[in-house]
Amino acid sequence: MGITRFLAFAAILAVALGAAATAPATAAPITSGSDLGVALPPPTGPFPVGVQEFHLVDDRPDPWMPDRDRELMVSAWYPALAPIGRPDPYATPEESALILASLGLAGFAPDSLSKIRTHAYVDAPRWGHPLPTVVLSPGFTMPRASLTGLAEELAARGYLVLGIDHTYEASAVTFPDGRITECEACVGRLDAVSVARSRAQDVSFVLDELTGRLPIDLSRIAMGGHSAGGFTAPYALAEDGRISAGFNLDGTFPAAPYGRAVDRPFLMMGAPGHAPDGKSGARWGTAYDAFHGWKRWVTVDGTSHSSFTDYAPIAAALGYQVPDTTIDGNRAMDLTRRYVTAFVDLHLRGIPQPLLDAPDPAHPEVRFH
Repeated sequence: MGITRFLAFAAILAVALGAAATAPATAAPITSGSDLGVALPPPTGPFPVGVQEFHLVDDRPDPWMPDRDRELMVSAWYPALAPIGRPDPYATPEESALILASLGLAGFAPDSLSKIRTHAYVDAPRWGHPLPTVVLSPGFTMPRASLTGLAEELAARGYLVLGIDHTYEASAVTFPDGRITECEACVGRLDAVSVARSRAQDVSFVLDELTGRLPIDLSRIAMGGHSAGGFTAPYALAEDGRISAGFNLDGTFPAAPYGRAVDRPFLMMGAPGHAPDGKSGARWGTAYDAFHGWKRWVTVDGTSHSSFTDYAPIAAALGYQVPDTTIDGNRAMDLTRRYVTAFVDLHLRGIPQPLLDAPDPAHPEVRFH
């Protein structure tokens, strides 16, 4: 075993045994008005991060374009043996323009998001042995890139992370032949249950296709995400027995119960509106009551819907104040990373996590319900 592999193996072993997290990092400041020069907060784990992109085609009809097969783009983040390769682009200029338009953000150059710097290296050398795996699904209209900060953190801590773009539900998805699809599902009234069921099928298909091509540990898989990606998790758990734990970041659950999912560990983490006395608290309460296995329901004071995505630290770096948000964007990302990492460390690695047992004085914004 070479020295590089030995050091990487030692780092994985340290993580598996519960190595302490380092201090939270902050996003890099803006360097100029024309070139944003903003980097996502660096991951705090011991590994460099690699990323590989996959184009997958399912022969089932696309739910939004029934005359076409279902096509998906997937990013796989993983602990790399070395930080080798070109930096992973956050978005192309064309994607940036479409994403900013979907968010209704004016005052920024259309290519702004293409100048965001990430911390992953494209096609960096990776491990071949099975890794605990986390599948991430983004919010409705949002691309898989919107969860890059969380994905990089998990990968730097020894996880394989699969981020899925749900075609025609995201504002921009670019395929290898240069095609860019937009959000066809944004036209008309959204059927949240249908979205969740379709996304659950996407999750199972991705696992089917990438098992054997990537070092997925089939005995240790969690699935979750933000908004629609989060409320998809119970449906994915119910339909796919390979998934052993799920989490929802600020997604309003459309319906309950969820079949076989109710006996598996589940984390609900969201903004104050999802507290018991919040405007969406009743729905979260119904979902929480449906789960009978290990479960936690926490909210984070000062957050809003986008606080659990990359857009929180990006907005902080740009000096943009997100409406209905008082928490610093970097702090929001730090808390999201800490609690999701604690959840998967507990349920995929068996590492005790006091952070999930009771409120922590170091995190006064986090309320348990």
